[in-house]
Amino acid sequence: MNLFEEQYHQAKKMLEYESHSSILKKVIDWTLDTEDISFYKEMGCLLDEMDDKSADENILKEHLHAFIEKLHSRLSEKGHKQPEKLLDVKNLIKAYKSSSFALGPIGFDISEGQIIGLVGENGNGKTTLLRSLCRELEPTSGNIHYLFPFKDSYDLRSKLIYIPQRTKSWHGSLLDNLQFTASSYGILGEENRLLVQLVIARMGLREYRHLKWKELSSGYKMRFELARMLLRKPKLLLIDEPLANLDIIAQQTVLEDFMNIAKSPFRPLGIVLSSQQLYEVEKTSDKVIFLKKGLPQDFSQNEGAALFKEVAKFIIEFESEFSPEKLQKALGTLNLEKLQLTGGTYIAIFPEETTQKQFFNTVAEQEIPLNYYRNISNSTRRFFM
Repeated sequence: MNLFEEQYHQAKKMLEYESHSSILKKVIDWTLDTEDISFYKEMGCLLDEMDDKSADENILKEHLHAFIEKLHSRLSEKGHKQPEKLLDVKNLIKAYKSSSFALGPIGFDISEGQIIGLVGENGNGKTTLLRSLCRELEPTSGNIHYLFPFKDSYDLRSKLIYIPQRTKSWHGSLLDNLQFTASSYGILGEENRLLVQLVIARMGLREYRHLKWKELSSGYKMRFELARMLLRKPKLLLIDEPLANLDIIAQQTVLEDFMNIAKSPFRPLGIVLSSQQLYEVEKTSDKVIFLKKGLPQDFSQNEGAALFKEVAKFIIEFESEFSPEKLQKALGTLNLEKLQLTGGTYIAIFPEETTQKQFFNTVAEQEIPLNYYRNISNSTRRFFM
């Protein structure tokens, strides 16, 4: 069973047991996948029906179910797209004449459907890497190979989109700006109106479409940037700190959007994103690169592998009301090697043979109060220690 069939069967189950809103984004994605204006129109009518507060929920579900079946019939004929490699970076170095800082050497590749997370403290090269990948900065040495076809530098920047942390303000309404973006890429007339309507709904902006830049929160400005990106149909998205200034719910929504957009069965793209939200990025990304003083600290690289061998494999992060002295004594039976307290959070390092079961048994026996716990043995969080 291919990815689309899996999504189709999952959507049918969700529609049976949950509300239509839970699968709305997926249905819009499939509608966009058809690239057929007749489907755009039908989905637009469904969106109008959903906006009607007096609409019968059961009838709405029937209409949505019928449309899903129609989409399934159409897209099953389209064929499942096999992921292709998009970018290959080899021994990239970016140095600055006026600074002792240098990024790299660093090398990695990314394919359609993949998300790579860049993490690390500020000033360690995340933005420099993104700007180098999009050619805003010229590498000092090394090679960046773009493996998708493009005609010239303008065409490359159309297929390789960089969204900085601080985006430029714009004038007019959100709707007007997205319609202008679509028209810039040759999408005109009725198709422009229908396509923009779908993308706005896809990014949860339907009730905000007439608002101006100053009237939108940071979260909705980010959704606007993603909506504009979808209209441009890129191959690769490079995005700097997309979770900054977002609350936890908005962060989860944006990350879920990244996963669904990247792993589309018919229009997959690669995403490289930087963030300070370590755990959220790790859950979303297929690979995480930790940058420290411009160098990658990653399992797949020699530097990261060597660093990993220098620490125990069982490392936990937790919060407790016990003092460090009391914890040292209580965890002594587990051969605690190191206990570190940072900002009210403990990091405990144990020998590699220690297990979570042994740890929790000790917690229960010693009646250690735990307010928070996370196993970070395989997390890039260990590089912050």
